[in-house]
Amino acid sequence: MKAATAIGIVVAIVGLLLSATMEGTSPAAFINIPALLIVFVGTIGVSMASGGMEALKAIPALYKKAFGGPTGEGHGDTVGQLVRYAERARREGLLALESEVEGVEDAYLKKGLQLVVDGTDPELVREILEAEIEGMTARHRSSAEIFKQAGGFAPTLGIIGTVMSLVHVLQNLSHPATLGPAISGAFIATLMGVASANLVYLPVANRLKQLSDMEAEGRAMVLEGILAIQAGDNPRVVTEKLLAFVPPAEREAASEAASKPKLQAVPDAEAEAA
Repeated sequence: MKAATAIGIVVAIVGLLLSATMEGTSPAAFINIPALLIVFVGTIGVSMASGGMEALKAIPALYKKAFGGPTGEGHGDTVGQLVRYAERARREGLLALESEVEGVEDAYLKKGLQLVVDGTDPELVREILEAEIEGMTARHRSSAEIFKQAGGFAPTLGIIGTVMSLVHVLQNLSHPATLGPAISGAFIATLMGVASANLVYLPVANRLKQLSDMEAEGRAMVLEGILAIQAGDNPRVVTEKLLAFVPPAEREAASEAASKPKLQAVPDAEAEAA
């Protein structure tokens, strides 16, 4: 489910609020503006200090990515596409794929096919495409790091907020009637810090890492398919190589996609003119 991350966070928050309500605590009791400022504004500030302004600007897009889930074609579609390219290359030669390159939407697959059509050495093709995967993984790791850092900063800032509030409480011991609400409010900052870290920041960081791993695995599959096409492997062999990257539950659908009608040869322009 694409929205699993957002749904999971909402379920966790609702569960906490429901348990508090069942114990007789009003959810409104958790609304404490000073605590919110200390935890959330403080976390934004230290995250910006750690990752820079550019990392902070990317946060909305990263939330959208984490909550939206994986995008693009599934394994089955990719397997089917690569196998059809393999069938055409085996039948008509690698240069026949040149007419297909412009229509490929995936930039990584497009680059791989172009390298093959250009006659690049297989080892060099592997090196270039593996470098692309490594670069992508490094960028994704850097993006997720800001959420991991926020997950570490938020609880600490919550404790700082609690200590600051307790200092204020101790300065007003001469007013016993206000001690109860003041002490209760003091611990809200700790609650906010721990809750935001474990309900939002760390789950989002883990989800981004998972999505990165899925994309890297998909690119590794494309890489093996490109090399198999370049080597002139039989389409059946290409299918078996690619299915090794597909989860067992999805292999039947991927195998069916690979057996769909093959790509039709694009008519040669000179032949049409004749």
